[in-house]
Amino acid sequence: MGYRPSRFARGMVGPGLTTLGLVIADVLNPFFPEVVSGVLSAADERGWQVAIYSTGSALERESAVAATVVDHVDACVAFLLDPADIELIQRSGMPFVLLDNEHRPPAVSGGRIDFATGMRQAVGHLVERGHRRIAMLDDRGRPDAGDRGTRHSLFLRAATECGLPADGGWVFPAANSLDGGAAAMDDVLDTGFGATAVLAYNDLIAIGAMRRARDRGVSVPEDCAFVGCDGLTLSRLVDPPLTTLLVDKELLGRAAVQQVAALMTGAQARETVIVPRLVVRASS
Repeated sequence: MGYRPSRFARGMVGPGLTTLGLVIADVLNPFFPEVVSGVLSAADERGWQVAIYSTGSALERESAVAATVVDHVDACVAFLLDPADIELIQRSGMPFVLLDNEHRPPAVSGGRIDFATGMRQAVGHLVERGHRRIAMLDDRGRPDAGDRGTRHSLFLRAATECGLPADGGWVFPAANSLDGGAAAMDDVLDTGFGATAVLAYNDLIAIGAMRRARDRGVSVPEDCAFVGCDGLTLSRLVDPPLTTLLVDKELLGRAAVQQVAALMTGAQARETVIVPRLVVRASS
């Protein structure tokens, strides 16, 4: 019948240490350490312990992690994509907060990054600097269900609002890595797109693309400007420093733990929204 004992329900009738499960996509991705820091600090304030799981950005691994979480923790904060895995944890009855998923079920609490506002900031900045031909390097490996809310569609909407004749030909797929950004920049240059600016899915892709452009004799930002997303510490250390949409990742993690605590007291599901802030540096 699909019955699973609920650790959370057992904890309500007997004392014990609360274990919070934190599911992230990739321990090597520099986006996640600040999220983890926020979760750990907020959990420590409440006397909770945290078990961290990584899906390795693989859907088959994600399913195994979701099944493990249901049996071994009392509450869960997770970056998940597969609706079946989300439903599995939701059905367990444990307090559950889903992060960075545009297709979050309404009955599940969530933390969302408002990239619609962020993209308007980024594209508006580039247009103000005189750029009319902007290439968007999108994460080709993200299996979002449909286009609504994905960063490339938000980019196209923002570009159109700024009066640019943007379409799908302005979007270039990139693997989510420095090398992926470099390869995507080769595509931008080799196709003769004529970009005077590049806006990337995240800072890793942007930095890889910027390095490749400079290796091929493109002057930054004189010939081509670059903007990333996420606000990684690394973005301040490259030459030139990268303009980026800064996301308060530690706040995202702390807010998720606060939501879990509220759910434990019977609160209804709600959503926390983190608005990115454009940090202008020498790359644009």
